[in-house]
Amino acid sequence: MKLQGQTISLRAIEVGDINILYQWENDTEIWNVSNTQTPFSHFVLEQYMVNAHEDIYTAKQLRLMMDLTPDKYLSGPEVPLPSANEKNKAIGCIDLFDFEPNHQRAGIGILIADKSNRKKGYASEALDILIEYCFLTLNLRQLYCNITVDNESSILLFQKHGFQISGIKKQWIRHGAEFRDELFLQLMRK
Repeated sequence: MKLQGQTISLRAIEVGDINILYQWENDTEIWNVSNTQTPFSHFVLEQYMVNAHEDIYTAKQLRLMMDLTPDKYLSGPEVPLPSANEKNKAIGCIDLFDFEPNHQRAGIGILIADKSNRKKGYASEALDILIEYCFLTLNLRQLYCNITVDNESSILLFQKHGFQISGIKKQWIRHGAEFRDELFLQLMRK
């Protein structure tokens, strides 16, 4: 099974990804969806990468980088083309977390880092690829995600792929001085 679609390919984290992960993990605009409250150092990310090779059955998580396939780079002023020495262009990542092989389930998180790459179908394609991988290769029975009620684009993305809202956690996520409700969505293998 190839983890590749028309415009997106999913791949394992490489040592060369540390600078972009450092940038993403320390972007305070993303912290509210990643439940992060403190910055990450290069050292912490290096330690994470040392163990990133672990099998999903050991680590209970898997982070995959989302690359635009080389022949699908978009042109235009808002999307810079990669330099000649870049073999791919990482635009985000997609994660499996809380992997439970006994219960045949895992959570999914997704990030398209640069706002100029959002709403172009990349997250949808990555989600298609990952769902197929989870159900056919990892033999999972269900996938789930947690999304705050104000994140309409993410809710629509997951619903487009068959995820159904199965619960709501009231005042679950603190955002500044207020608390937001969080939806629990599930996709069951057919």
